[in-house]
Formats: sequence, structure tokens, C-alpha cells
Amino acid sequence: MRIGMALNYSGGFKETVAELADYEKAGLDIVYVAEAYSFDAVSQLGYIAAKTERVEIASGILPIYSRTPTLLAMTAAGLDFVSEGRFTLGIGASGPQVIEGFHGVPYHAPLGRTREVVEICRKVWKRERLQHEGRYYAMPLPEGQGTGLGKPLKIINHPVREDIPILVAAIGPKNVEMTAEIANAWEPIFYLPEKAADVWGASLAAGKAKRDPSLGELDIVGQAPLAIGDDVQGFLEFGRPMAALYIGGMGAKGKNFYNDLCRRYGWEKEAEEIQDLYLAGKKDEAAAKVPYELLEKMSLIGSEGHVRERLAAMKASGVTTLNVSPIAGDHKARLALIEKIKEMAEDV
Repeated sequence: MRIGMALNYSGGFKETVAELADYEKAGLDIVYVAEAYSFDAVSQLGYIAAKTERVEIASGILPIYSRTPTLLAMTAAGLDFVSEGRFTLGIGASGPQVIEGFHGVPYHAPLGRTREVVEICRKVWKRERLQHEGRYYAMPLPEGQGTGLGKPLKIINHPVREDIPILVAAIGPKNVEMTAEIANAWEPIFYLPEKAADVWGASLAAGKAKRDPSLGELDIVGQAPLAIGDDVQGFLEFGRPMAALYIGGMGAKGKNFYNDLCRRYGWEKEAEEIQDLYLAGKKDEAAAKVPYELLEKMSLIGSEGHVRERLAAMKASGVTTLNVSPIAGDHKARLALIEKIKEMAEDV
């Protein structure tokens, strides 16, 4: 199991990157940079590539609506170039609040668009003259659109790799099925190993049945906050506000993917209460309603024995990359956590 870590995109970035050399030595395998309605992830990933030597870097994730498919391909090839073959293109649909509210782009056909984006990226990286006649994207533009002067082009540079890994963030049944079919890696959110098979098993199996064997095995990326000790149980509470934000506030009634996931996990009543409270502006009350079991089982927080058990559950459920958020008071302590979880992962 690989060990990854997400970098904060809202502050302390240079300080965190300066410490990455230590995390590399500690065995960190991959680092992810998010892109919400924040600073762009691409500039930060380029900075990380220049400051590191071995650790893999990944976007986690770039929304498919805010860049053309070709620009996503060019960006991935560029980051793979400056990192000497260490980049993973993480993409996702995000949600209508961000895409329509911040980018001003209609949130339409996320699955169909994702499939075409992946296809176009792989054509670009193989240096094919780009011709794509899809339902959502066309290169060159068809007759009657534009000036009529467009022609098939291929990327000028020779990409370091023509098979840059593509990670797709997905939680809906159809999206997960498509991801298992066409992507190199899958990243769900709020991953509970004990419930993963019930919620996503059928979708994963259906997608894998159509999967091209040349893609290899699907890398499953689980996320978990990390703290090890006999007095760290209280750190679970740190997860309440974020869980409430997603389950309660990331969408409207009937249009919240994270709320739907909470319901599919079996917490229908709690999901409704969290959403009602959050949308009414009662964020603290909404956070208090987040099920303790959800916080506990999607975390690696507790005694060393407990964390080993949770780590084993993650691996048994199919997780191959564990994206952790170490919780500690200083860099030295966070570094020790990465060293420890890396050692534990090798023993599981």
C-alpha cells in the first residue's frame, strides 16, 4: 500500500513544501494538491516538482469543466515533463455550485464529458493528430462552427510518457463504474472500508468487466486523517465541520452527492438532519449530527493497535494507496507519523 498526503491549498504552502524533502526521506510515495475555488493547483504542482526528487505528484483534483480537454492533456504532459515522469492527472466533475457559480459553465453530462476527456488526453499523449468527434467535444470544430480553419494537430513536444496515469474522483454508482472501466486510479471521499463493497462493489465489478487489461489493476485511493497514540481519540472531532460542510452544504436538496453517499451508507435520518441544519445556517448543530461511526471508521486515529486494525481493514477492502492527513503539533511529529504509517503499511 502506497502512502500519500494532501497538501493544504489555502495557506502555509511554501513552508509545507520546504518540509517535503523530509517526507520523501520518510517514505512518502505521493503528494496531492487540490483545486477547489482556490489558487490553481498547476502552479503549485510545478513548484513541488522543482523542490522534490522522488515523490510522485498528483492533482487532486482538476475539474473537467474549467479547462478544455486538450489543455488538461497539455498540462499533464507539462507537469510530467518538469517532474521527470512523476505526475498523475487527477480529474473530477466537482459540483454545480462551483462549476456554475464560480466558473460560469453549465454543469452538464459529467460522465460523458469525463469519458471523452480521458480519451482525448490519451490521444494527445500518443502524439496522434487530434481528431475527435464526440457528443460533447469535437476537434477540429465541425463544418459550420467557427471559422472553418481548424485542422488536426498533434502536440509539438514529445511527452515523457504516453500513458500518464489518470485518477478520477467519483462516488456515484455510474461514475464509479465508468472509472473502474477507463481510469488508472479511483478516489472516493468518506471511504468506509466495511461499507465499500455494499455501496460500490457492483459498480466496480461492472466497470472492471469492461476494463482494458493494458490499464493494469485499478489503484484505489482511500483518504484518512492520521493520529497514533493513547490520547488522540479527541482528534476525531476535527472531522465534524468538514463532513457537515460536504453532507449538508455542498449542494441543494436533492442535488448533493455527498449527502446521497451518507444515505447509502445507512444514515438516511442523519443525512437529512445535517442538511436541514446546515442549509438553515446552523453549522455547529449540523456538525454535531455527523455520525461518530462515520468519523471513526474513515479515520486512522487511535492507539497503535487500533490503527493497525483500521489499516488492515483498508487493505482488505481493496485500498492500494492511502492518502493520509497527519494530525500533530509540529513538523517533527507529523514526520514521525508518516514514518510510522509507512512502516505499518509494509507489515499489513
